[in-house]
Amino acid sequence: MEQAHDLIRPWRRATIAVSAVAAVELVALAVIGIILLGNPLARHFRESAAAAAAPRTRASLSAPAKKPVLPRGETSVMVLNGNGQAGAAHAAADGVQARGYMLGNVGNAPAITPRSVVMYRPGYEAEGRRLGRDLRVRIVRPLDGMRPAQLLGAHLVLIIGT
Repeated sequence: MEQAHDLIRPWRRATIAVSAVAAVELVALAVIGIILLGNPLARHFRESAAAAAAPRTRASLSAPAKKPVLPRGETSVMVLNGNGQAGAAHAAADGVQARGYMLGNVGNAPAITPRSVVMYRPGYEAEGRRLGRDLRVRIVRPLDGMRPAQLLGAHLVLIIGT
């Protein structure tokens, strides 16, 4: 029986020796891998950490193309009398036409308005501000209390106040 036991011992020693050599090779390969790959990975992690620590900024989107301002001759203006005095809307309409604007409907506002106001349809703010400057009307704002369909195609509304 000792013969069989003696045969096992050399194999055990050989297996232990081969395993030790394999472990040393594995450690050597791991060290070489860390040396070769560690620097790029470390740089990547540093850059990622710096990017994460930096304050986030909104991506700058290109501004939407601004539509050109309509010339006065192509800008239609509806004139409404909001002061209750007969003929005020027609007198103001003459002033609008004298400045080169296209004249839309002329009529009465549904209520008395204390101040003159220029209102503009969506997308026609620049034209509304220009009409306000031309007529020295200080209040220029988006449509309020009117729907674009009520303008009958006009771009702007001038309401003459008291």
